[in-house]
This record gives sequence, structure tokens and C-alpha cells, in this order.
Amino acid sequence: MRISVIIPTLNESVELPRTLRTVYQQRDPYEVLVVDGGSTDTTRAIASAKARLLSASRGRARQMNAGAATASGDVFLFLHADTLLPRDAFDAIRVAVRTLSAEAGAFRLQFDRSSPLLDFYAWCTRWPLPHICFGDRGLFVTRAAFEAIGGFPEQPIFEDLAVVRRLYRRGNFRFLRQAVTTSARRFSAAGTLRQQLLNAFLWSRYMMGTPPDDLAPYYRYDG
Repeated sequence: MRISVIIPTLNESVELPRTLRTVYQQRDPYEVLVVDGGSTDTTRAIASAKARLLSASRGRARQMNAGAATASGDVFLFLHADTLLPRDAFDAIRVAVRTLSAEAGAFRLQFDRSSPLLDFYAWCTRWPLPHICFGDRGLFVTRAAFEAIGGFPEQPIFEDLAVVRRLYRRGNFRFLRQAVTTSARRFSAAGTLRQQLLNAFLWSRYMMGTPPDDLAPYYRYDG
């Protein structure tokens, strides 16, 4: 079973090398596609030296759809550029798909630094709750299921929750016990409490039906 790792980027020269190292620790067969949305730093040079580099219009959903359209794998793993995989990530995905008949799923989450609020949020990802299954948890999906739902909706924010909702409704969505490690840089920059309050505000508004275009100006996309 070939896994296509699809990484959307925008000015990720600092984080991308660490993420790629954890990908290349996995078991073959797999391929790595970095889909850049117009970086002005050295992201493209890093990606072209270590992966297959693609270009797409800026926007995580558009970039991930572009990667999926080119990918050759049986399973797609959509991975943020600042999210690190555990060593057995691909083995866990293959077991879920082959043995448990999973069409899609996601990992648990932990952060690269600790605080009571971040630790609590990470603990919450132990529960099978699709409404908090964001893209930084490493979403995997079979090619057939991804094509059946029409890919990511090309909305500017919460495209991850939208696609998880569609996949979860199909059934056979698996929450893996392994955890990916994602960067807490956004929390460090804005302040943990302030960032989490913003996240909660935007999430609650989205869940109540506020259009993503109305929420996007409050959340900057870096890659």
C-alpha cells in the first residue's frame, strides 16, 4: 500500500526540514509531495531537494487538492509543514486500512511544548470526536473515499473540519492511538490563552453556521 504524503507550504523553511525527516523515517512504499502556495523564503529550494515540489494558488484546501490530483498513492496523508510524525505512523495507517477497513482517520495530537491549556487540549484528542479533528492531526484518507467526497471544499478556513465531517458520515473513520507532534508556535506568538480563546470563538461560530469567508480574516494562514 503506497502512501502519498501531501504537505501544503507557505514560507515554511524553518519547520519543513524537521517534518520531512520524520516522514523519511517511515516504512516504504510512499511518496512525498510538497505543494507550495507562493513562498518567498527558501521553502521551495528545501522542498525540491527532498521531495516532489508542486505549485498551487495560495490556500491550504487548494494546495492539498492539487497534491491529491497528482499523487499516485492508494492512501493520502495530509500533513501540515510543522507537524512531526511518530516513527510507526505509516504502519498504523496501513493496519487501519487493511485490517480495520478504515476509509479515513486521524492521529491524536501533542504539542512541542507543554502548558496546562495545551496539555488539556492534547488530552481531548484521545476521544473520538470529529468536531475537533483539525488538519494538524494528520488526516489520512483512501484515494477512493477522497474522490467520492470531491476532495477538500475550497474554503479559506475549516476545510479540515468540513472534509472530516463528510468522511465521518460515510463510516469507517478511525482515530489512531498514536500522536503526531505539532508546533505551538502560534500559541507562543499570540499567547496561549489568547490564541485558544480565538480558536474557540472561530470554531464555535463555524459550528453555528457562520460562513468560512466571514471568519477567515481573523485567522492568518502561514502554510
